[in-house]
Amino acid sequence: MSSVFTFILCLVISMKIRKQVYGNCNIIGKNAEAIRKEKGFSQKDFIAKLQTMGLDINPTSYSKLEGQIRCATDIEVYYIAKALNVPIEKLFTGL
Repeated sequence: MSSVFTFILCLVISMKIRKQVYGNCNIIGKNAEAIRKEKGFSQKDFIAKLQTMGLDINPTSYSKLEGQIRCATDIEVYYIAKALNVPIEKLFTGL
């Protein structure tokens, strides 16, 4: 097995599978989660990145945002898109 394949396999295995159904309090949570995972960020590492960029957010709050259990503020949408290096519009695609 190649080392690249092993690394990717470890990333896939380390990403947790959502246990709860999505809520309906925001429309970006699913996309934010999918793009974050696609880019290989764990939720913990992504939250740390958001915090170092200046967004005051804790793990529980971010988890609820991704799970669409709470509303997302405009500043959170801005920072999430910037941290994921995607246009804001991408968080709203597939609706």
